[in-house]
Amino acid sequence: MKNMLSSLPYPKLTPSIINNHNHLLDFFDHLLHHQCFTLQQARQIHTQLILTTTHHSSFLSARLIATYSRFNSISEARKIFTTTPFESLSNLVWNSIIRANVSHGYYNYAVKIYHQMMKFGFLPDGFTLPLIIKSCSKIGSVGLCKIVHCHVLETGFKNHVHVVNELVGMYGKVRRMEDACKVFDGMVVRSVLSWNTLVSGYAFNFDYVGAFRVFKRMELEGLEPNYVTWTSLLSSHARCGLFDETMELFKVMRIKGIEISGEAVAVVLSVCADMDGVQRGKEIHGFVIKGGYEDYLFVKNALIGIYGKKREDLGDAHKIFSDIKNKSLVSWNALISSYADSGLCDDAYEVFLKLEKSNGHSPVRPNVISWSAVISGFASKGRLEKSLELFRQMQLAKVMANCVTISSVLSVCAELAALNLGRELHAYAIRNLMDDNILVGNGLVNMYMKCGVFEEAHLVFDNIKGRDLISWNSLIGGYGMHGLGENAVRTFDEMINAGLRPDKITFVAVLSACSHAGLVAAGRNLFDRMVTEFSIEPTVEHYACMVDLLGRAGLLQEAHDIVRNMPIEPNECVWGALLNSCRMYRDTDLIEEIESRILALKSEITGSFMLLSNIYADSGKREDSARVRVSAKEKGFKKIPGQSWIEVRKKVYTFSAGNVVHLEQDEIFAILNELALQMASVHYSINSCFHQPYNLDESELLLVAN
Repeated sequence: MKNMLSSLPYPKLTPSIINNHNHLLDFFDHLLHHQCFTLQQARQIHTQLILTTTHHSSFLSARLIATYSRFNSISEARKIFTTTPFESLSNLVWNSIIRANVSHGYYNYAVKIYHQMMKFGFLPDGFTLPLIIKSCSKIGSVGLCKIVHCHVLETGFKNHVHVVNELVGMYGKVRRMEDACKVFDGMVVRSVLSWNTLVSGYAFNFDYVGAFRVFKRMELEGLEPNYVTWTSLLSSHARCGLFDETMELFKVMRIKGIEISGEAVAVVLSVCADMDGVQRGKEIHGFVIKGGYEDYLFVKNALIGIYGKKREDLGDAHKIFSDIKNKSLVSWNALISSYADSGLCDDAYEVFLKLEKSNGHSPVRPNVISWSAVISGFASKGRLEKSLELFRQMQLAKVMANCVTISSVLSVCAELAALNLGRELHAYAIRNLMDDNILVGNGLVNMYMKCGVFEEAHLVFDNIKGRDLISWNSLIGGYGMHGLGENAVRTFDEMINAGLRPDKITFVAVLSACSHAGLVAAGRNLFDRMVTEFSIEPTVEHYACMVDLLGRAGLLQEAHDIVRNMPIEPNECVWGALLNSCRMYRDTDLIEEIESRILALKSEITGSFMLLSNIYADSGKREDSARVRVSAKEKGFKKIPGQSWIEVRKKVYTFSAGNVVHLEQDEIFAILNELALQMASVHYSINSCFHQPYNLDESELLLVAN
């Protein structure tokens, strides 16, 4: 430790510094602003302080909390706070730990600490209240906002301009613009920031008319809107999807000679990204270069976002990123997210690893956004085990998950039916006050439904405040996949009675549920209602559901009529559903027509080819079966093997045909062989799964496992 401390680029921590309050203050301020200071060195100095001091002080605890917060080590910051003696607690310490949690997005935790602060008799000051007001706005609870507003009045801060400005912004963030206007109108003294905050509130609430009205009122009262006001006006139009109008306002700003801020350029760049206007973005990029905005880091970050929208432009995004000398965490996360959103999860992970290598040598380290981006990237590409592995690594790195992370991992648990891990995440969400978040709530409903735990799914569903379509769709889809069609239809009716309008996804879920449960009449009725009552134009997925519904019921001619009369071109899902029905009812009349259609498709899905080949093989037409397989091979198709999995002691084991990798394989084979014997003893046909019911070999047993 002595060698490391002696190499620090600042004065050594000596007893004379430790024993002098002002010197210690200067020492820590120097540390916090020094670029070469690392987390490892911070921990060493912390150790030296523990060894050389006999008591804690408010100042020391607050500075240590701020130091660990700077390195994104919020868990260590919290440990400092919890080990600070009560007699050493002061507003300085309370504000420091609240600020650390707020700066890292742990708003519920910040409010929880604020509650403890009040409970212990500490009154908030002009630094505490803005932090808590911001937390309330992020949490989105109107009731909580009202309580903190009362605290502002009770503690005598009703005329504190900075605090009241935060209140105006808070009400805007929770979509209570009437309350924001009341607070604004009641202000004794208003600053330009007050006006700008109100305009921003309207912008946040997608009300460009209200934003423009305040803008004009500001002019009428003799105040000149500054570049921040104009930027907020730009933002209001951009958020409302008025992209052309936003570009026109930007043009007016330039004509009038209004100062163009980097934030305004970033708004315009975001418009270009939303318009998929990479070409326009390149034009604005030229303006950025000519106007000297390249030094603004957030402008470069916005440019990364534009070029990262399309896979073919990711090279430009990477070049802009590489040209940034002092990359911020936002820069890293913008590039990681760009790769992840484009489906290039391996590239996203590669960038993530480069960021992680700076651990201990830079204050820029992976945060919850970095981890969440790569975790959700792998999850969206179906690489579920890698996604779970990264989540475990994130936990070991002591990075606290947020709502987005929890939602992503819950989706993995749903696909893997990993109920135990899902319950762990549920408990984690409750402990960290995230269970009220609708994103987490919907993820839990989806996970419990797909795992078949309907009672727990309903408990979560009933506790979701402001349930949305995703909440209801998760219930309906979950019932459908378990063959509980009547429950799905009943839930659909409950959703309509609750005043929610179904969307296309809702009808895919409920029609699929009817198909699996054989509810032909209900399915027909729902399909008609979709068109006549809800004016939803059927997509190819809806037609595929109807073909499957009728085909499973043996109504092959009606299913075929739907396919022939579809106003859109049938895809492989539609033809596959019809083909499967032909297999079920051994109807060979349609096979040849379906074969020609399937062979003509340019799809990369191999399921229909394999099904067609198997139908021919079962009918004794070996040559036709071989011909279909050869055709699939010529098209470059490769069958993805089916898989099944089981979770044991927090580890997921995957089974697939021909893949023998499990240490317990002998026991697995023995049990499967015993099951096969029991099936044979009750005359259950297993010849469709494998040729020999007894003495199964390894590959056949693994097929049965699927």
